[in-house]
Amino acid sequence: MATPPKNESTPAAATAAAAAPAPAAPAGKSLLGTLLPVVLVVVLAPVVSWLVMQFVMLPQLEKKLAAAGGTTASAPAAPAPAPAAEKGKGKKGESATPVAANAYKFSNVIVNLAGTMGTRYLKTTFLVTGSDQRLNETFVTNEAKLVDITLNVLSSLTLAETEEAGAKNIIREKLVNAYNGALGHKVVEQIYFSDFVVQ
Repeated sequence: MATPPKNESTPAAATAAAAAPAPAAPAGKSLLGTLLPVVLVVVLAPVVSWLVMQFVMLPQLEKKLAAAGGTTASAPAAPAPAPAAEKGKGKKGESATPVAANAYKFSNVIVNLAGTMGTRYLKTTFLVTGSDQRLNETFVTNEAKLVDITLNVLSSLTLAETEEAGAKNIIREKLVNAYNGALGHKVVEQIYFSDFVVQ
């Protein structure tokens, strides 16, 4: 019987092969050459991110916000108060009554609900009406005071108060009383909600 040939590699040969020097790196590769990709990534990544944000993300966000700025699909929009330019004389010297002269619209009022530590909020849009044909003018004149009153009344509500039966009627009554109290006489008769969302 023939014996298989012995493996000629010995431990001494393996050690000699490991000790042999590795082939030298090409002379053109330096430390800068190896770090160049890292430097490019560190420098170019913020620039590319800024460009994408400026020319891609922001225009899309502006389009969405402009589209959301309109009326909600869930409720029809209440008639807007007439601009002051519409006031004046009509045919034959008759006074032309501006559209919704006895109304004022609060749009997209957003307040944090009491007791929720800022985690829940109420967003609402409503129309304030009364029999006084100068209601719109009165509200425009006292706008800062009436907006403050609106925010105070709505932000004092708790989540439980907004969810109970008849909540809108209670809120409606609180707002009417607050407006009439602030103006010193009965101007507001009714409030109509066109948007009422608790998140």
